[in-house]
Amino acid sequence: MSLSSISIVVRMLRTSSLSRAHATPLIASRVLIACTTALMLCAAEAPVAEPRYTRVPAGADGIGKRYMGRDISAVMGWQGAAWLEREEREREERTDLLLTALQLKPGMVVADVGAGTGYLSRRMAPAGMPGGKGLAVDVQPEMVSFLQGMVTKTGLAQIEPLLGCGRGVKLPPSSVDLAIMVDVYHELAYPHEVLASIVRAFKPGGQLVFVEYRAEDPKVPIKALHKMSEAQIKREAAVHALVWERTVGTLPWQHCVVFRKR
Repeated sequence: MSLSSISIVVRMLRTSSLSRAHATPLIASRVLIACTTALMLCAAEAPVAEPRYTRVPAGADGIGKRYMGRDISAVMGWQGAAWLEREEREREERTDLLLTALQLKPGMVVADVGAGTGYLSRRMAPAGMPGGKGLAVDVQPEMVSFLQGMVTKTGLAQIEPLLGCGRGVKLPPSSVDLAIMVDVYHELAYPHEVLASIVRAFKPGGQLVFVEYRAEDPKVPIKALHKMSEAQIKREAAVHALVWERTVGTLPWQHCVVFRKR
């Protein structure tokens, strides 16, 4: 990404309807600074070869890229924010059961990777973050702006919206107790690199939680590329310093597959 491209994104942020609707001038300026800094960090990354990935014809739901036998799906953009906040989501996904399965403890630092609108971060904060912190990471500046507005509106000061990069979460080493990705991992254009960056950010014994729609169940009403099998999740996690710990099967449509840093 060139500096001119960064300037374009910054101008978009300044005029973003989400920024105007949800952020005070001080908050908007802080978000702008954070987003600009993260974008410059992304821009500083040298182009890399992609030996781990195979180029394939892009279908309606894919990006034309395959990793470990799995076609990577297209990303749901910030324009789909309303779907993330839909009223029936709690009934369909039973977020209450997910929160129970996470076994959050006071004082934990939890990274919600691909946080989107912060739907899960906002629920984790009162449930399990007293004295801790929630790092709500997303790669879309519009989502980060929306998140900051929601944090201000709800008063959940322990949530910190952060702009990540396509190749990594940009979190400090040894800073995170638990990271979770809810219906996100299958959309990552650089899954290997993102997982590696998450593992680097873990404290000793840090946990990584994948929540993905079950590919094994044809009755789950989600497009095929937006599902993942438990076996595929384990296969892709196994190339990192991660050990499978447990799989929670209480959610209606999704796996909750938990790994721990070796």
